[in-house]
Amino acid sequence: MELFHNPNIDFLGKKWYFLAFSLIFSVAGILSMAFWHGIPLGVDFRGGTIVDIKFTQTPNVDAIRSALDHAGLHNAIIQADTRPGRNEVLIKLDIRETSEQALDQGKNKIVTALQGNANPGKTDLNNVGYTTLQDYLLRTDPLHLGTDAPMRYGEIARAIVDYRDKSRGGVINAVTDASAVAPPQVVQQLQQDFYTSNFGVRNVDIVGPQVGAQLRQRALLATLYSLLGMLIYLWFRFELIYGVAAVVACFHDTLITVGAFSLLNIEISLTVIAAVLTLIGYSMNDTIVVFDRIRENVKLLRKESLAEIVNKSINQTLSRTVLTSGLTFLTVLALFLFGGEVLHGFSLALVIGIIIGTYSSIFIAAPMLVAYQTWRGKKTVPGAPAAPSGQRRVKTPAKA
Repeated sequence: MELFHNPNIDFLGKKWYFLAFSLIFSVAGILSMAFWHGIPLGVDFRGGTIVDIKFTQTPNVDAIRSALDHAGLHNAIIQADTRPGRNEVLIKLDIRETSEQALDQGKNKIVTALQGNANPGKTDLNNVGYTTLQDYLLRTDPLHLGTDAPMRYGEIARAIVDYRDKSRGGVINAVTDASAVAPPQVVQQLQQDFYTSNFGVRNVDIVGPQVGAQLRQRALLATLYSLLGMLIYLWFRFELIYGVAAVVACFHDTLITVGAFSLLNIEISLTVIAAVLTLIGYSMNDTIVVFDRIRENVKLLRKESLAEIVNKSINQTLSRTVLTSGLTFLTVLALFLFGGEVLHGFSLALVIGIIIGTYSSIFIAAPMLVAYQTWRGKKTVPGAPAAPSGQRRVKTPAKA
């Protein structure tokens, strides 16, 4: 399928416009990482505690921040899910707010801060665990059970917790809501010593500082090793200049993507690193397609300059590039729009990467071949077949 019939676009003639575009965004990203937002590492890399909280109503971020500050949890990062009906908030505590030996205390500190002094002496049913609830029922024994008490109260405690977390999204409005899965005697007993706050902790992720440092190192090494491996492959598959051009283009893609996260101040997590590695492979694949066509045309169009060959090769692969990249972009765009908060960073990296990766294959990697020929002052082009022994090579003047 061809979208364009014999296109003849002078891509290299417009290279300076696109190189200026790359320079502007690259410099902006570097300045942001160096002086403005830095590299906004997520909890995965810097260590700390991230708590996912579900509220019964739309949460007030300012009130939450004030409560955390009052409890001594300063500089916490609060992200509210603004989608209608979600009523969720992610609270992230920097490692300075907790210790490596007791990072799970971050959850308890947040719960205590948000509960305030409501209902002193009672336990919050929305933030109680299965074991605590079972021990309470065993101690009070509202059903007056005998030897079967541990098993029976264990089932009731599990049913209440599952109902709260699975059926009600992690939070119930009143203690009496437990009557949907618990006997009346149990609910009456719970009303004496339990209450329900307007929030419930759904999930807690904890990463120690040493683990975060190891993850940072491994993420960096994974990116560098992937670029080095691709350079070596293209060195043997084509020529060294082809590998260098492709790796520079991939580094350009990575720099702009990470710079965009810094400019937008969006945290970089492990899933974002996975997306960056994915876009490196995608960009390299697109670049190899263009390079392969250039190598074929070098053998067929010996009388033309490399600039003309590169332009013709890009035009010949244009339909394939637009179809492949366009369909992939629509897929990751849908993931970005409808994938939810958890996949937001991952899908955003792919959206940026698909655009920049396709762009760099045409306007960064390919022009580097021509720039290399001009810099070396060669009369022949990279990848051209060598002249047979005893014959004089026909030299073609290079064009800018």
